[in-house]
Amino acid sequence: MDKRENALKQSKSIESVLRIVLTSIGMFVGILLPIIIFLSLYRESSLAINHFGVWNFITSTDWDPVAGKFGGLAPLIGTLIATFLSTLVAAPISLGIAIFLVELSPNRLKPILSTAIELLAAIPSIIYGMWGLFVVAPLFGEKVEPWLKEKMGEFPVIGKLLEGSPTGIDVLTTSLVLSIMIIPFMSSVVKDAFNMVPPIMKESAYALGATKWEVIKQVMIPITVSSIAGGLILSVGRAIGETMAVTFLAGNVNQIPKSLLDPFTTITVTLANQFAEADTALYLSSLYFLTLILFVISFFVLYASKIMLLQLEKKWKV
Repeated sequence: MDKRENALKQSKSIESVLRIVLTSIGMFVGILLPIIIFLSLYRESSLAINHFGVWNFITSTDWDPVAGKFGGLAPLIGTLIATFLSTLVAAPISLGIAIFLVELSPNRLKPILSTAIELLAAIPSIIYGMWGLFVVAPLFGEKVEPWLKEKMGEFPVIGKLLEGSPTGIDVLTTSLVLSIMIIPFMSSVVKDAFNMVPPIMKESAYALGATKWEVIKQVMIPITVSSIAGGLILSVGRAIGETMAVTFLAGNVNQIPKSLLDPFTTITVTLANQFAEADTALYLSSLYFLTLILFVISFFVLYASKIMLLQLEKKWKV
């Protein structure tokens, strides 16, 4: 009895230590680390915050290092536009890829195609950027964009989106390459979610006379809607923080793009191209201010997505 009691006490003490250690790690990663990062970025950007003010910096398009005038509106809008357009293109394609791999693809092709898609996610972003610069950009600048302007430039809304000179270094090319980069992430997450749907639920639907499309639409997608949203959010996070590929294709022009053919810049592109050139304290502090803005946007997106996922899970549990 004494040996058992000692072993039980020892196991309880070990469990208590593990609980404390794991709780501390979770608290540090989930709470303390974001606070430390935020405070560090705020301290480095305090000079720009005090000099320009938060609202004036965010709403200003000025970026003149010689005159000491800095504003973050152009890279902020560029980041949001590139992220939105790339996600808009990638979401339906990723969903279609996942549906094909799970329900329509022959069994012999499933492992080959699944592995190929997962390998695409492992390709470094600089490879996508070089491919976009030397292959996609010339193709779009010489053939695709002139054809789009010729065929669709007279339409009221689309014509406005196609104004400008087709160079291939613009919003359209950047968003397309960025969408290709995030498709593997989202499609892999959605595919794994579809594979976790209980077979008995699909078989029951087939037994009631449902077609394959009805099973996909009324059984698989409602069950996995939270996972689909999670894959979409991961894609948004990847698109917001992408640097190298966007640096090659955006053009690094500090302006708010008015059409899909305009060059532009993002927060990550501005940081990558100008951080080493910051020769004054105000210049460097302004770049840190952009970093702080990007951090807040990323944190807000993740926080909002978590709330959305919890609401979706409650909805479908009911």
